[in-house]
Amino acid sequence: MRVIKKFSSLVILFLLSVAAYAQPGTKDEPRFSLTVLNERTQPVEAVTVELLRDNKLVKVAITDAKGQVRFEKIGAGSYTFSVTSKGYQRKMTEAYSFPSSNTATITLQPVSTTMKEVSVTSRKPFIENKQGKVVLNVDAAITNVGSTVLEVLEKSPGVTVDKNGSIALQGKVGVLVLIDDKPTYLSGSDLNNLLSSMSSSQVDQIELMTNPPAKYDASGNAGIINIKTKKSKVKGFNGTLTTAFTQGVYPKNNNSLVLNYRTGKFNIFFNYSLNVTKYFTSIYALRKYYDNNDNVTAILDQPTYFKGTFANHTIKAGVDYYLSPKTTIGLALGGTTVRRKGTGEATATWLNTAGSTDSSVLTVTSNDNHYKNGSINGNLRHSINKKQDLAVDIDWLNYKITNDQLFNNQLQVAGGYNDASKGHVPNTISILSAKADHTLHFGKNSTLLSGFKSSRIRTDNTASYQNFDGVDWQEDYGKSNHFIYQENINALYSSIETKYRRFSIQAGLRYEATGYKAQQLGNILQKDSAFRRNYDGLFPSGYITYQADSSNSFTITAGRRIDRPAFQVLNPFTFIINKYTFQNGNPFIVPQYSTNIELSHQYKELLTTTVSYSIVKNYFSQIFLNDTITGLLYYSQGNVGRTHNLGVSSTLILSPAKWWSFTLQALFNHKELKGFNGDANFKSDINQLNVNMSNQFRFAKVYNAEISGFYTSRARNDLQERLYPTGQLSVGISRPVLKKKGTVKLSLRDLFYTNAMEGFTQFPKATEYFIVRRDSRVINLSFTYRFGKAYKAVKRSSGSAGDEMERVGNG
Repeated sequence: MRVIKKFSSLVILFLLSVAAYAQPGTKDEPRFSLTVLNERTQPVEAVTVELLRDNKLVKVAITDAKGQVRFEKIGAGSYTFSVTSKGYQRKMTEAYSFPSSNTATITLQPVSTTMKEVSVTSRKPFIENKQGKVVLNVDAAITNVGSTVLEVLEKSPGVTVDKNGSIALQGKVGVLVLIDDKPTYLSGSDLNNLLSSMSSSQVDQIELMTNPPAKYDASGNAGIINIKTKKSKVKGFNGTLTTAFTQGVYPKNNNSLVLNYRTGKFNIFFNYSLNVTKYFTSIYALRKYYDNNDNVTAILDQPTYFKGTFANHTIKAGVDYYLSPKTTIGLALGGTTVRRKGTGEATATWLNTAGSTDSSVLTVTSNDNHYKNGSINGNLRHSINKKQDLAVDIDWLNYKITNDQLFNNQLQVAGGYNDASKGHVPNTISILSAKADHTLHFGKNSTLLSGFKSSRIRTDNTASYQNFDGVDWQEDYGKSNHFIYQENINALYSSIETKYRRFSIQAGLRYEATGYKAQQLGNILQKDSAFRRNYDGLFPSGYITYQADSSNSFTITAGRRIDRPAFQVLNPFTFIINKYTFQNGNPFIVPQYSTNIELSHQYKELLTTTVSYSIVKNYFSQIFLNDTITGLLYYSQGNVGRTHNLGVSSTLILSPAKWWSFTLQALFNHKELKGFNGDANFKSDINQLNVNMSNQFRFAKVYNAEISGFYTSRARNDLQERLYPTGQLSVGISRPVLKKKGTVKLSLRDLFYTNAMEGFTQFPKATEYFIVRRDSRVINLSFTYRFGKAYKAVKRSSGSAGDEMERVGNG
């Protein structure tokens, strides 16, 4: 109730602000109206118009769908306009004497459609605020050079990553991760492995959407993170080659090649990337056990060190064929292979209450993980007439994920035992997805989008464990498992978008019906088991934006979303973490649902302030169960209750000087979690702060530099786990070479080696302190070379795949 009261007060303040700005002026109030046309005398939308007086900026506005912009409450005098738009030459108008002159029409000329050499000199801002999303331009941050996609996400505003690789957006867990508008169909450690092996040199932009429209899958309580890879957007033959070398404790190297050739009716593209890394992970955990009177009965000290290598090869190729001016068909093929191989040593030392050693067990592990993915996308785009368009996509995806584990446990005393176990865990996933969208433009500013989507997912997961008896390997039928899962999701959706005077409105509704069936095949110790479930739901979404004047706009956004459990979470088998820690599946877990609402105010492109509230029911959280006799810890995921999240964020983008641009985002969250675990009720709340800062400098005409960093205060994503503060500071410098066809970048990331994952976990009759460190302090050197001739290009299909990739599980 306390959170609801706080939020209600903020809503009232927001509405009062809107009402104040919405008070109409008098009909006689003078204003200047400017219309912007292109070379074909068509109105140009989203043009930036700066109103200048004596060469000083007075106001800034963006043209609407009619190419018009209006400036109100300006005094009499002589004004000029600076008009800029991507793809057009900048234009400075003549001087107008206001109010005797109060209307004008100008025509923009396109930039040259061909260039002798590809030469990129313009600079994108690191952060762009667009309707319904925040866009991060990855290459705009020099310190992203040589990093992985997971490391880029970790330093992105409003994004946090915990020790298990779980991603949170705006303080809320449950994010749908897309790559080129397609879900990854992965979750948990498999998603973590993919993103941590994927080079940031492959990525052009990252889109953060907390309340996506109805055309997107309803999955992802916190919203969507869309990773958009680089694609050439120009005619002719052109390409980009990037190579980067990184040195931390161990060396790393990543390379990428982007090629595009467009001629006549054909557009052919090819992308390849290679990322080779040597890594380490250092984990320290101190677990304490308690009796019924909360007295310590035993202590388990567990330092662990993992090291290894991984190599990621990714290929994407395809062709677009323009059958006619109205019809385009396309075919895209993709594939990824990741080989991650490593070893580890962990010492588990049992201590008594006085701190003296009772016993010590050394565990030596080896892990060999193979990940292979292939995809085929066929697409059709057809313009029925001037007002109607049709888009059809069909996707087929196949995954093969294999994990081989070996554990050797040695009791560190004379004559102590030496036992070993191994596991072979192969997983295959097949996905077929199809969707069709129909777009209708009507009236002056209205669009109706309607569509359907259907997807079928099948997984086949075998876990085979064996124990060594001193002579031979024997099957461990108590842990071995064979799990088959099939799921169908069918969706219908529609949304309408329109503009009326100063209001921009979008309203959408999505219906999703889900059915799954699962079977666990038995063995000589375990019986067969099977379960199935069917459910459906409606997921409304939308926004209303009020343009108060040329500088201020107010937006209210709302939506309902769902998080389905990952495929492998439903699998009721045991996965070995180490000798004293095991993970179990949960076939009884059900989806969690969230309701989200945001109120925001934007002042020019300078300042954006947002107040948000969300409630999640059937909240997913890790559940820890402790065996006080054996000291074993079992954890799983389950529905533990509900959580409330009240957030306030502010983003400031400014240029204090011509040579300096500055971006700052601060996000404050108040979270309340209520739930039930075993025989105990849990209730916790926390105030957490996330701050991201980026400074971009330009000096000596050709040099660019960056100082950036982030800080996250104490945080909580799970009911029983609290995270301690963390952050990092990074610096970088770059300059063009080879007549601006190349760029050299040098950066140092995590300068003070502060980006550790540290926290404290509470479970029944036990607690655990932990800290995780990785090879995060590194120096990077990269070189990018652009070649070929460039022309204007078209947008390619992004495919039909929905949110199923997000849920493949742990393989």
